[in-house]
Amino acid sequence: MERIERPYFPIIYVRGYAMTRDEIVETTSTPFMGLEAGSTKMRQAQDGSIVKFVFESPLVRLMKDYDYRDVYEFGAERRDRISPRCIVIHRYYDPADPAFGDGRTPSIIDAATALGKRIEQLRDSICGNNATMRKDFRVYLVAHSMGGLICRCLLQNPDVASAEVRAMVDKAFTYATPHNGIEVGGINLPNLLSINDMNNFNRTNMGKYLKVPKDKVNTLGTSGFPPERLFCLIGTNSRDYAAAHGLSSFAVGALSDGLVRIANAYVEGSPRAFVNRSHSGYFGIVNSEEGYQNLVRFLFGDTCATAQLDINALPFPPEIEAARKRGKKIESSYYIEATVAPRGAYTYELTSRTQANQCAIRREYGDIFDAQGKLLKDKRSTVLFSVFLDSSKILAGSEIAFSIDLAVSNAGYQVDGALFLKNHIPGEYLFRNTLVVFAKPDDAGGWRLRYVWSDDQWAGGPKNEAELAGARSKAIGINQQAPNVFGIPLQSAKGFSAELKLSLSAWR
Repeated sequence: MERIERPYFPIIYVRGYAMTRDEIVETTSTPFMGLEAGSTKMRQAQDGSIVKFVFESPLVRLMKDYDYRDVYEFGAERRDRISPRCIVIHRYYDPADPAFGDGRTPSIIDAATALGKRIEQLRDSICGNNATMRKDFRVYLVAHSMGGLICRCLLQNPDVASAEVRAMVDKAFTYATPHNGIEVGGINLPNLLSINDMNNFNRTNMGKYLKVPKDKVNTLGTSGFPPERLFCLIGTNSRDYAAAHGLSSFAVGALSDGLVRIANAYVEGSPRAFVNRSHSGYFGIVNSEEGYQNLVRFLFGDTCATAQLDINALPFPPEIEAARKRGKKIESSYYIEATVAPRGAYTYELTSRTQANQCAIRREYGDIFDAQGKLLKDKRSTVLFSVFLDSSKILAGSEIAFSIDLAVSNAGYQVDGALFLKNHIPGEYLFRNTLVVFAKPDDAGGWRLRYVWSDDQWAGGPKNEAELAGARSKAIGINQQAPNVFGIPLQSAKGFSAELKLSLSAWR
């Protein structure tokens, strides 16, 4: 009997919504229900040539990179001698296929109840009567789209599964899940739209099966499941979602993955990443390198890096500043962009919030400053990202290294209600640079950190690197707020000033 070895717990994959009977039969006819789907894309190589980039699928990569195994043998699903390092498909749609069941499509509650029983069966198959293994047994839930709502129903609805079963879930990872419902034309799908169970995404119904108020369906409520252990991967490519011959993408609109709006794709308080992928299909979020790299770092990584931006000064152009001093009412907003990639990444980013992908963070001037340009006491800090890293993937040196592309630009000015355009220069940034961070745990339980601005010097160069540790960090004016919290100053010649607050913590 193989022992359970953290962090390599069994993975249960929960697929998304199948609308029609034909789609249900199509998905039940496949053994892995989409987790085996890969993609082949084109990219430009260093020499300028166009070459293929093959992503073999999450299933194949988990098997190749982490020695995971499926549970099929001789045409059937094994029920004994199962490795703890296994991948299980929750086949909740099987009863809806007349070949396997009675043809009745299960509800979200039905599917979540069956998931709870599947977890218990998996524990018994792996652990038998071994008391130590049963105590250590945990699972990871990995879900696409509606599958994430099934997982949340299991975790949040006490009528679906016992507290013992819910406690067996160590982490949950969701791809493109409509955590706050689905909207068409800015309107939540109506409760009356019961055809093909589309009202599963109506907030009133969601509140019932998630056991939360209908205006708080993107929260974990009183479930007790830690929000930091539920990861939300959000797609930002609405253009390449081909479902319904493109009608879905057209109806849902931009600022979405073609089906789920960006604003509805996360759970409040949970870590999230943004990738330029569509809801599914050839440019889909599940069958992508970006999705896979976020998945394995969240499940198996050992470090969490979180950053927020505290803006101290947002300068106006001279004409706008002169108008403000004359008592004119100035209104403006800003785009904050942040893209994070680990050292060694060549074909992917862990998260990318940019104007080009229509997912940059937008802040009003009035969110940060009063009419006289003074900082508000209750101003909002801007959370840029939470990413997960893995020290076992270090390919050079002994430090975890990652880059952060940062940019702040103006979205436009209004002077006394009139749009100010005559001196507007498109693409004019208040700040733009790439920060490269090198981090390593120290012997005292904190972190040692150094960084360089790569627009100014080589990332590996020894000159002008700031050591954010102990007395030396204080000597150069760096704000080390705790053993694992570092304040990095951001400034530009235009007068922009801010502090990037970077928090590092061990992750299990």
